[in-house]
Amino acid sequence: VTWRYHGLLVAALPSPLGRTVMLNQLDEHLKFPDGRNWRIDGSDTADCRLCEFALKNQIPHWRYERDGVVVEKRLLMPNLQNTVHITYRIEGAPPGTRLDLRPAVQFRPFESPVSAGVAAGYQVSCRGRRLEIEAPGDIPPLRLQVVSPESFFVMEAGAIREMHYPRDAERGYESRGPLWTPGYFSIQACDGPVTLIASTEDWRTVLALSPEDAFATENIRVERLLRQVEHIPGPAGDLVLAADQFIIAPKGRIKDSARARAEGNELRSVIAGYHWFTDWGRDTMISLEGLALATGRHQEAAWILHTFSRAAQDGLIPNLFPEGENKGLYHTADATLWFFHAISRYVTVTGDRDILMNLLPVLRDIHAHHVRGTRFGIGVDPADGLLRQGEEGYQLTWMDAKVGDWVVTPRRGKAVEINALWYNAQKVLEGYLRDRGDTAAADEIATAAQRTAASFNRRFWNAATGCLFDVVDGPAGDDPAVRPNQLLAISLPNPVLAPERWAAVLSVAESQLLTPVGLRTLSPRHPDYKACYAGDLRSRDAAYHQGTVWPWLIGPFIDAWLKVHPTKRLEARRFLEGLFLQLDEAGIGSISEIFDAEPPYTPRGCIAQAWSVAEVLRTLVLTAPAKES
Repeated sequence: VTWRYHGLLVAALPSPLGRTVMLNQLDEHLKFPDGRNWRIDGSDTADCRLCEFALKNQIPHWRYERDGVVVEKRLLMPNLQNTVHITYRIEGAPPGTRLDLRPAVQFRPFESPVSAGVAAGYQVSCRGRRLEIEAPGDIPPLRLQVVSPESFFVMEAGAIREMHYPRDAERGYESRGPLWTPGYFSIQACDGPVTLIASTEDWRTVLALSPEDAFATENIRVERLLRQVEHIPGPAGDLVLAADQFIIAPKGRIKDSARARAEGNELRSVIAGYHWFTDWGRDTMISLEGLALATGRHQEAAWILHTFSRAAQDGLIPNLFPEGENKGLYHTADATLWFFHAISRYVTVTGDRDILMNLLPVLRDIHAHHVRGTRFGIGVDPADGLLRQGEEGYQLTWMDAKVGDWVVTPRRGKAVEINALWYNAQKVLEGYLRDRGDTAAADEIATAAQRTAASFNRRFWNAATGCLFDVVDGPAGDDPAVRPNQLLAISLPNPVLAPERWAAVLSVAESQLLTPVGLRTLSPRHPDYKACYAGDLRSRDAAYHQGTVWPWLIGPFIDAWLKVHPTKRLEARRFLEGLFLQLDEAGIGSISEIFDAEPPYTPRGCIAQAWSVAEVLRTLVLTAPAKES
């Protein structure tokens, strides 16, 4: 446990609680009949040390050894439950050896400082092998049970000890906090498996499946997911299992859930990144194709689209749903435009035209709001048909770092990717209206889209750099910063940039922005370029979009590259090879949010990011050899 987000069980609880750290850690000891007492963990000072770690179908396995004694451990989280199974198998221990497991807890919101939360006042109750730990307030009890042939619980007074969290210290946060323990489980070490179950579910749910049945059921579920990509060479299976962890059934949004079920749907969303992100509209829409469509999860993709369509207000979908709250925040100019793209990709992949019967009125309302203007200064400029956005104190595009009142990359005005997305949205809506036979409305939007494209190509081309301005008509004029946002003018299904300029833009991006792990957010030639993302919050956010590499941008890059080199699909795979290696780094089995902009490209930020995984998986499928019939 090295920072506040670590724990064996971080439960997703109903609003207003949100994600809550429930079981922080276990102290694990082997006690031998001759009095020896071995501490088991992965540290250099442990008595029984880690000798092997493996991730098997996204289930972590550890193996510890000493003097012929072997301790194997695995950690399973049953799907859609706030439950964890920690299973041990001990070999080579003499008769009479016991495994002691001491839980340590500090119930607190997962984003709270480690000094927060309840350090005392817990109540412990025990019925047979069932243990419950309760804290003051509305947090549900933590339920613990050991499944083994022979075990007992030793109740103690509830010692409190201080923990140090070095990762929080590195990031400038409080780094010392208390953990409370009620006692310990003592379990007879034998050749068979023993499991500690920890959960916030009711006892009937906790005990519905035995640990071995839960393990077998999870493997069946995983095998079903893997069948979708078994024909694709490379780490497609690993990426599919990584993708699985981001698709969630939101806990606590009771009204939204009831409405979805009344319509015959289920509530589904996408966690943008672990550990600290919630479900963000922009990230969800960018990730949808890779997470759900490329993996055959079409029904869940439809549920996700419905979830966000129901939340649309004033022509905008939410930027995010804050932790522990029922209402979204709407300060975004691009999430809603990505919504058009996600619907388009869903319909193309699934052929499901029925969804348009429900969502087309929402799309028309969004378009109308953008034409006449909506919140945060988002609206079409009648002078040229381009979409402008911006309001003092808000960061409305994906380059959204903000420290206090300082918006690091404000990008107010007419941003290049916003207008590429706007043109794409216009063409998507035009096509759907023609399909419905509404020719007059389709023709009107087609005329507006032609004007958007003409203005875009006139205003955004920067002959001095051989590529596109990042923003035009901003407070300081036109911004010539070389950023990856311009690739969307080529990469989207309806590219707004004239084809004769594609190769020039791609060349600049490849020479100044491309790295083995994604694209830099700013050219190294720019005076504001930052090579390293590190330090306290202000230092990190100052670098967040000023050079820091984002893996998800490899998706638009490959799409653009294939527009310029349409016959070289297999060759495009080389741009993914560095990211394949990241499945063994940082968040094992996933891909990080960001990387430093220079070698060794140290992974930073979230250890597992939805759009990083989604875009690598999507483009891996895109560049795969054709499936044999």
